[in-house]
Amino acid sequence: GAAQEAKYMVAQEPDDNVVATRTYDLSITYDKYYQTPRVWLFGYSELGSPLSPEQTFEDIIQDYAQRTVTIDPHPHLNEPHASVHPCKHSAVMKRIVENLIAGGSEPKIDQYIFIFLKFIGSVVPTIEYDYTMASATAGTGKG
Repeated sequence: GAAQEAKYMVAQEPDDNVVATRTYDLSITYDKYYQTPRVWLFGYSELGSPLSPEQTFEDIIQDYAQRTVTIDPHPHLNEPHASVHPCKHSAVMKRIVENLIAGGSEPKIDQYIFIFLKFIGSVVPTIEYDYTMASATAGTGKG
């Protein structure tokens, strides 16, 4: 007789719909010499292990890798971090703010950090920020 064709049912694994992504710790310090914020990035692989400098540079626009973004000792943490060099920050931020004003939008001082983070996003295009934050409710003392 003819061999029967086996039919298999494929079970979906629980992680089939999870997109594995690299993550970064981001810290911002104040650079006294350039008098601007300085951004530091420390990356982790999809499995949670620290990224090598080469792997970190894969997530940086190539024109900036090892020029604008370098691996440097973090001023407050033990590991070397990728750093967006602050030498051009003030000029770029001034130009962005001037363009916003010319377009009829005058940014408030408390919006500076968000504008700054958008600028950093142009250097590290794969970065997505979690803009959520806890805020204390009046009278509860809880965040």
